[in-house]
Amino acid sequence: MSKTRKTDDAAEYRWDLSCFYAGLDDPQIDADCRALALGAADFCADHKGKLDRTLGQAIRDLTELDMLSNKVFVYLNLRTSLKVDDPAVKAKTAAAEKIVNEAFGQYMAFFDNEVAGLPEAAIAAQAVSDPVVAKHLPWIRDLRRFAPHLLADDVEAALIKRSSFGPGTWADFFGEVEAGLRFPFRRRWYGRRRSLTLTKMLDVLSHDRDPAVRARTLRLINDGFKGAFAKYSAQTLYMIVGSKEVEDRERKYGHPMAARNLGNKVPDAVVEALHAAIAAEAPAIVGRYYRLKARLLGMKRLRWSDRNAELPFSAERRVPFAEAMETVLAAYASFSPTLAGLVKDMAARRWIDAPADEGKESGAYNCSLVLPGNRPVAFTLLNYLGAPDDVMTLAHELGHGVHGLLGGEAQGPLMYHAPTAYCETASVFGELTTFNNLKADLASRGSVKETLALVMSKIDDVLNTTVRQISFSNFERRVHGSGRRLSVEELCGIWLEETRKLYGEDGDVFTYENTDHLWAYISHFHRPFYVYSYAFGELLTHSLYARRAMLGDSFEPLYLDLLRSGGTRDAVDLLKPFGLDPTAPDFWRLGIKLSLGVMLEEAESLARLAGYGT
Repeated sequence: MSKTRKTDDAAEYRWDLSCFYAGLDDPQIDADCRALALGAADFCADHKGKLDRTLGQAIRDLTELDMLSNKVFVYLNLRTSLKVDDPAVKAKTAAAEKIVNEAFGQYMAFFDNEVAGLPEAAIAAQAVSDPVVAKHLPWIRDLRRFAPHLLADDVEAALIKRSSFGPGTWADFFGEVEAGLRFPFRRRWYGRRRSLTLTKMLDVLSHDRDPAVRARTLRLINDGFKGAFAKYSAQTLYMIVGSKEVEDRERKYGHPMAARNLGNKVPDAVVEALHAAIAAEAPAIVGRYYRLKARLLGMKRLRWSDRNAELPFSAERRVPFAEAMETVLAAYASFSPTLAGLVKDMAARRWIDAPADEGKESGAYNCSLVLPGNRPVAFTLLNYLGAPDDVMTLAHELGHGVHGLLGGEAQGPLMYHAPTAYCETASVFGELTTFNNLKADLASRGSVKETLALVMSKIDDVLNTTVRQISFSNFERRVHGSGRRLSVEELCGIWLEETRKLYGEDGDVFTYENTDHLWAYISHFHRPFYVYSYAFGELLTHSLYARRAMLGDSFEPLYLDLLRSGGTRDAVDLLKPFGLDPTAPDFWRLGIKLSLGVMLEEAESLARLAGYGT
């Protein structure tokens, strides 16, 4: 890299949202909301009681409504992400939701129940005569799987109308409250005391080389969550858990995870096997890995604040965003020209918003959708600070983007999105490809310590995605299974208990000071049982990636076909062409071996080469 290259160029990468609207005051937003309300009324008049004859046209009409709804609400959500406390965006969103939810509740609630009640013969006959019905048979089948859990039309209508004022509003406001958190921080190169956002505090926690600074940073974060924020977070959880419990009971779901598993098209037994495999394998791997890390850090025992610490011989530099894009693009191009072309397109169309601005939503995500005219788009939000793991986050989120674009083009707006349990496939695959390209480059230059640092960093990531996320899931399982409102103190206790089950008792591997309130900022808990999908996708994809060398040139077309499938196939069907079966008893343990097991052995070997004895 040239020494003159900018290291703060992320500010140049901002979204261009003109494919939605000219701005927040564009009158077309209100016009589109009115069109959605009128379209819903027409949909009811044209199709209610007639789906045994009009199913194909109903799907066409629903597709148009779905794309227009995406245009309105995704635009408003993206604008919210850029400044979560913007009152103008919040007012516009509330007004749009009021119009659309009222109309959809009034006129659209019948649809799912009527499709669920159609005779198979009526669907089969229309599939023969109408290619739209034939194409959407997987979507119809999935909808009908929820038939036992649907409520009466008037109840479903009421739920839609009230959705703008339900427990989800607590989760929406949570993002605003979290973005407003500030933590007092002083470091020698900052000079005077500064107030940092949570995003920047977490960056210090992972990348500062001084263990005392890391420990103090974690204390400041944990202390900052105490008091009002923890109380608000606990109340948000209570509202979400309590409302879900009532609705699950009314919909006759057998257990709190049933709705999520059904939506993921994954049998309960497979999800339980994933949790059991992590519980069985994690403690030994965690102990072995973090003891190695302690040795490399020159420490006898790690504090929790050292868990994601960089090694002292890691390259201490910030990567310009343009360089990160070049790195990720080269990785995608090394595997698939098709995917590399999509990555180029996302960058050229300014579908990436990179800088870590104050007031911006924390973390990173990709939002893929299909706009009117059947136009797939994919917008990526980052909080890019130039750390090496930020490069991996870029590779991850662009993987979601290529997945959404391919699925959107092939399947359309109703079937483009893969269930959460395996929508992580392309993102993890993109990360792995980028990681292996970087590792090969370092190895070719004989950089043993740099290669070791890279491998250790990747193990940190995989442990966070598998062991850490299953720890989160176990926390959720206990909270949802409690049957009562839990206090902040009780939530802190459950959090620590579940952490110790997978990471060891206090002093075995870690000491856990200043960790008890860390549950309070995990916003994924507001989407119940979403978190296990990270572990599911990580281990599934490592198993899939291992087949790349075995299948040779035939792998890429099979993989692109998997991505183009969107939500039309379940995990078993998707993996069958690769000779994998996620229902096999040893599937998850094999995934752990192919990911953490292989990388840990490599790290131990590199450590010996670098002069760190075992």
